[in-house]
Amino acid sequence: MRLDRRAAISLLAAGTLARPAGAAQVVRLGLLKTLSPAPFYLAQEAGYFAAEGVAVEFRFFQAAQPIAAAAVAGDIDVGVTALTGGFFSLAGKGELKVIGGALHEQKGFDLTAILVSRKAYAAGLTSVEKLGGHSFGITQYGSSFHYMIGRLAEAAGFDLKSMTLRPLQDIGNMMAAVRSGAVDATMAIASQARPAEASGEARIIGWVGDRIAYQITALFAARPMLLRTDALHRFCRAYRKGVADYRAAFLRFEGGKPVRTAATEAAIAAIRRYVFTSDADAADKILAGIGWYDEDAALDVADVAAQLAWFQAQGMVKAPIQPGDIIESGYLPAR
Repeated sequence: MRLDRRAAISLLAAGTLARPAGAAQVVRLGLLKTLSPAPFYLAQEAGYFAAEGVAVEFRFFQAAQPIAAAAVAGDIDVGVTALTGGFFSLAGKGELKVIGGALHEQKGFDLTAILVSRKAYAAGLTSVEKLGGHSFGITQYGSSFHYMIGRLAEAAGFDLKSMTLRPLQDIGNMMAAVRSGAVDATMAIASQARPAEASGEARIIGWVGDRIAYQITALFAARPMLLRTDALHRFCRAYRKGVADYRAAFLRFEGGKPVRTAATEAAIAAIRRYVFTSDADAADKILAGIGWYDEDAALDVADVAAQLAWFQAQGMVKAPIQPGDIIESGYLPAR
């Protein structure tokens, strides 16, 4: 039985909820301040980490690749983010290991939009198949956005090499560039893309998940954290409970439509403490941006292998790395 946040806190205070003896073990988690790591917000608010004797500190970043770098530098212990070319290179040196799954792109979930500037749309860029030859904003070379546009090129049949990829460092700059017409197109999560389209500043021409399915984010641990086996197991047990709550709140369907219950309302309230904090329409934005998490935060191992192979084929990961070199099993399930 899952506990709501107040119940968990009350039981902790009363000493009723079992937890390991001694001081809580601090675990620093690197993540983006977006909706994508929502199960971690839920686990934190419900007291699941505290119940496991773990004090989780959220460290927020503006892009995926710096999270991996921060883990190697010792600034964080674990991270949840996209698996980039930089990540695979560091993991190949033994600095990082993927230990579990997180957000998954798949058909039917409007998670990541392909967003086109008003000027480019008016000039004929009206479908994904027409992206070849255009400028496209990404955070960095080797980023998840670079990977996604590469996979889209394969799926839609346009030439990635014909495009002008512009590294803009962070998501805010990507949005500003497409709004101003400084780039012809970019990618954005639903809560950013839909308002841009509604304002007439840009147009959505497709969704990544409808074209390619992949493990967009995953949970990883730095090498020193992998030596703290007990703390990492506790952290993962709490995370699994957060995923269970997320699935109960957002991933239940009847007749192909999501079921909204009291658990949904409670989850929205918890998530709002981290994202869309001052937005009057926060609930709508959260519901519009829900993505898929596999049961028990299972990792899609085959897709991680496919991502690694793509980055290697592009020359962004040069070492002869095998999937087994970068995945640490035993903490969370795999599929």
